[in-house]
Formats: sequence, structure tokens, C-alpha cells
Amino acid sequence: METGSEVDPAPSPSPARFHFSDHDHNAWLQAQDLLKKKLVTEDDYTWKLEESVEERSGEELLKYIGGVDISFSKDDPSVACGTLVVLDFTTLDVVYEDSAIVKIDVPYVPGFLAFREAPIFLELLKKMQDCSHPFYPQLLMIDGNGILHPRGFGSACHLGVVANLPTIGIGKNLHHVDGLTNSRVRELLEAEENFNVDFVSLIGDSGNTLGAAIHSSKGSYKPIFVSVGHRVSLASAVEIVKRTCKYRVPEPVRQADIRSRDYLRKHH
Repeated sequence: METGSEVDPAPSPSPARFHFSDHDHNAWLQAQDLLKKKLVTEDDYTWKLEESVEERSGEELLKYIGGVDISFSKDDPSVACGTLVVLDFTTLDVVYEDSAIVKIDVPYVPGFLAFREAPIFLELLKKMQDCSHPFYPQLLMIDGNGILHPRGFGSACHLGVVANLPTIGIGKNLHHVDGLTNSRVRELLEAEENFNVDFVSLIGDSGNTLGAAIHSSKGSYKPIFVSVGHRVSLASAVEIVKRTCKYRVPEPVRQADIRSRDYLRKHH
């Protein structure tokens, strides 16, 4: 396994920056709207999931899947550790990891998580890209939502568009969007006709399909919520997630979470 070097910490935050003004809110709304125009919610990638009997020349297989997550210091919530891992899709072994201890000077505002976290992940990806690393991910899983989001553009969409990578959003909790609620999802999963299936589509009051609730492993009673990030259809996202789950959370996100917390504990 290869390990990247630590990214230099960002400058210490200015306390005044934690005041979130109407100007900040409007700027983020405009930025989100501009990025959303570039969003692709269907399959738009060069690789395929498995070899076909008649393999066409020039087609590559999905081999390297990235996962990102961030952990915050319990002692100082402005200190965080962002981690990028890359796994071999076939073996689910971690083949690359890199972490960055940073100071975060952007407040958490519901619906705008990407403005707080995406820059950290983009820096880690840029390090790999700058050296043309052979394990650069072909797809990225984010501990956050994609189009299953109040404005239809969660952190998985944001990071996917800015990094120009196929992305999948993995939510541990349900965003109550378009009439979707935990009780409604529970009813769908427990419905007699769905008893033997491992996922149900999340269709809002508008009739739009926003994601899927998946029982991702045996013995897992709490579903995860998968949604399209960028350049991957929901059907492909569900298939890839199912293939990368050993436990409740897919391995790319699970390993990023484990290693992020471990790195923060050792280096802060």
C-alpha cells in the first residue's frame, strides 16, 4: 500500500469568519446553481464493471475506487482530518491513502456541507493528479448525499462536478426531502412485497427518484441511502455499492472514516 505525505495545515481560522452572513449565503446559492448546471446524472464513464465475453478494444475495467471522509477533533472543532483512500475494486484492499490535518474556517451550514469539506478532498486528489499517480480513482464515494438533498445538489454532486469524477453519495441518515421520511422509508422496506429485496427506490412526492435505501449487508437493520453524485446513474451506483459492502457502509467510505479518525488521534 502506498501512503501519501501529509498536506500542510491551512492557516488558522479567523474567529470573525464563523459569522455566516446573508452575503455568504447568496454567494453559496449562486455557486451551487452554477455548478448544478454541469451535473450529469446518467452513466458517463469510460470503464465498465466487468469484462464481457466479447471485450472491445480500448475499454478499461473499473479497478480503483476512492473514498473520502473527514473527522473532527473533539477538543477543537475547527481542527479536522480529511482522508482519501483508494481501493482495488476486485479485492477491496486499500492500495493508497493520504490524510491532511487542517484548520477549518468555514462554518457548517445545512445544505452547504461541500463548501466546508470539498476543498480538503480536492487538495488530496490534486496531489495524486499532479504526479500522475497510477492509482488515481476512476470513481469516488463520498460520506454525504448526492441529489438526495434539499437543493438537489449535495456534497457528492459538488465534489464530482468540481473534480470531474464519477461520484456516488453515501448517506447514513435520511435527508427529509420531497416528502421522504424515515417512517415512510421503513414502511417501504418492511412492505411484504419488498421483504426479500435489499433495496428500495426513494421516490419523492414530486415523482422524482432521488436515491435508494439499501440493506447493504446481512444483519444490517439500518439502511444506507445511496444517491447519484455525478456521471453515474442510480442503477450503476446501487450495483457498485452492493459490490463494495462488507458491512453496513461501503468499504471506500468505511476505510476513509477509520483511517481519518486514526490519523487525527495520532497526529493531533
